[in-house]
Amino acid sequence: MTVTLALRALLLLSLLLGACGGGGAGVNFRFASYIGDHMVLQKEPAGAVVWGYGKVGGIVMVTLHQAQETIMKKIAYVKEQSETWIVVLDPMKPGGPYNMTAEQIIKKERYSRTVYDVLFGDVWLCSGQSNMEMSVSQIFNASEEEVKAFAYPFIRILTVALVKSKKELEDLTSVDLPWSLPTPKNLGHGNFTYYSAVCWLFGRHLYDTLKYPIGLVSSSWGGTPIEAWSSWRSLQACGIPKEEQQIPFPSLYAGPTDHSILWNSMIHPLLNMTLKGVVWYQGENNANYNTDLYNCTFPALIEDWRQAFHYGSQGQTERLFPFGFVQLSTTISKHEDYGFPRIRWHQTADLGYVPNVRMPNTFMAVAMDLCDRDSPFGSVHPRDKQTVAYRLYLGARAVAYGEKMLPFQGPLPEKIELLADKELLILEYHQKIEVQKQDDKIYEISCCNDHQCKWIPVPMGNSSSQTLALKVDSCYGTVTALRYAWTTWPCEYKQCPIYNPSSALPAPPFITVIPS
Repeated sequence: MTVTLALRALLLLSLLLGACGGGGAGVNFRFASYIGDHMVLQKEPAGAVVWGYGKVGGIVMVTLHQAQETIMKKIAYVKEQSETWIVVLDPMKPGGPYNMTAEQIIKKERYSRTVYDVLFGDVWLCSGQSNMEMSVSQIFNASEEEVKAFAYPFIRILTVALVKSKKELEDLTSVDLPWSLPTPKNLGHGNFTYYSAVCWLFGRHLYDTLKYPIGLVSSSWGGTPIEAWSSWRSLQACGIPKEEQQIPFPSLYAGPTDHSILWNSMIHPLLNMTLKGVVWYQGENNANYNTDLYNCTFPALIEDWRQAFHYGSQGQTERLFPFGFVQLSTTISKHEDYGFPRIRWHQTADLGYVPNVRMPNTFMAVAMDLCDRDSPFGSVHPRDKQTVAYRLYLGARAVAYGEKMLPFQGPLPEKIELLADKELLILEYHQKIEVQKQDDKIYEISCCNDHQCKWIPVPMGNSSSQTLALKVDSCYGTVTALRYAWTTWPCEYKQCPIYNPSSALPAPPFITVIPS
């Protein structure tokens, strides 16, 4: 059974099991925890999902109004076991503000709740570990970035609180930052608190292009492996047990590591939300844990989240919604163990690029050239989040918003030829390249002799607009493979050798077999 089929079967099983559970007894009439003043709901063509808790025995009327005009009314019934109600609003054009009221009358009792200043636009969920958690106050030019906040009143932000749970929760138990307009204080509240710099800058770039409201939901926790964010279904699809295993993380960066413990508490409660897409920055804590399963666990997480959000939103969140991610940056390490380059490769399902057949409708921001030796938060936390967000934004424009002919990933070789004299390896790239500098170590070949192979660096030679020659005459044997940037720290800041000349996007790392 494929991973996709396994996930579908397991998802259906869990939903059936969940339908038999109770919960919600004695709750007051209210909206779900993340529905509040100043929020953004997903615009057309989807319908925004709104839900909450009520008293069993009567209907709930949800009304959307603007000034004195009623825009629409929706009726819901309170489910007996969970005491929840849910409605799907008619698709709305981007804009606002609106007020939204939920009301229930049972006998002589009237329950009513209203949320104010509601906008319609695109809603993006941002998740991952500490590099997604880093707030605007921690990045380069922080004060300048914070001051810009006042110019973006139509971007709204929310941060989910750090909560763990052994069981899948129906609703968030806590919110760190409720839906808010951006201000210097809530963009730079504190280190690794709110607001996520990558999430904010990504949304700001989107707003500058789209010119309609953007809602940003941040749900991240530093020092966490992908297993903590994965449902038991996706873990099982990759052969990983539900139980926690001992994970060798440095204590400085250690967060919750139990399998599914953050999926249960920080993602599952959001499943009813109608989303435009997700951006993800995680992987550092898998460089030494289940490293070579990441080529399964990451595609499986994407597939599982897509199924779960699609089902939870009554089909309103697209089944294959756009999913963007940041490929791992760098860190200073005493010993090269190749954990980071292996994760970078596995983040693409071992293909080197996205979208691909295993990861459709995805986009990636390469970050291996954004190193930061002097980061006060440790070299694993580079401060240039502006470039990271911009590269994510380019991917979103191309993949999520369908902008054609837009370069959103750097050059990769599409043809590799070993010349007859076996002294030169010719790389033909799929797009134009700019050789920014010569580097005698960043390209390596696997040189095999007497059934023993060794990776050796090879110098760069002549180049043209789309080709590059590598000098491989140092191999006294057979050249069997080639890899690029296969190290934790491939180059200094924005000084990798190969870039796209028009977009300034770096060539991503790769490893490939050389045809004999």
